[in-house]
Amino acid sequence: MSTQPDKFIPALKYNFLTPLFDPILRWTLRDASFKRALIDQSRMASDCRVLDVGCGTGTLLIETKKRYPDAKAAGLDGDPRILAMAAEKTRRAGLSIYFEEAMSFKMPYADSTFDRVFSSLFFHHLTTESKRRTLREMNRVLRPGGELHIADWGKADNPLMRILFYQVQILDGFETTQDSVLGVLPGLMREAGFAEAAQVRSFPTVFGPLCLYRALKPGTLTARGD
Repeated sequence: MSTQPDKFIPALKYNFLTPLFDPILRWTLRDASFKRALIDQSRMASDCRVLDVGCGTGTLLIETKKRYPDAKAAGLDGDPRILAMAAEKTRRAGLSIYFEEAMSFKMPYADSTFDRVFSSLFFHHLTTESKRRTLREMNRVLRPGGELHIADWGKADNPLMRILFYQVQILDGFETTQDSVLGVLPGLMREAGFAEAAQVRSFPTVFGPLCLYRALKPGTLTARGD
């Protein structure tokens, strides 16, 4: 996904590294653990409509569908190559997930479409302004009373975690990752119209602090017509 209006940044910044995305996350971050924790904190109903923004290879959505077979799951990403990988993984798993190639700040969905919106390891690729635009779009496509759940790099609570995060900044760029250092994401959520925006927990990793965030779209969920 992208920091610029019509471009995206590959998951590991360079296209030639894309095939290594899943193995690197599995070996270094134990991504299944934090993604399961992100699903746990979402407190989903079995038939939720779920969107994963910057879905990458679809790992989070596949885990969601395994746990909630009746959920209607959609994934959005700007990288056609990684979406092809996601579609193939989904096919092998025998699951039904709809993937869409689009930018996070211009989503092809109607207002109030989803009950839950997820995003993992995506926001640190965005400039501050693109973060703002993406969060406004997330708010728009969520139903009132729906929830946003994000996993991404956050503010370090000790010097070691700050030093380790320089690895991510060197790879992905200091401009987009400085917001993580400053811990601004909950404030940007509130600015976009979300309530109860907060960091829920933090995982220490070899690349720095990986944090889980939660926010609520104000309002009351009403009956949905399918």
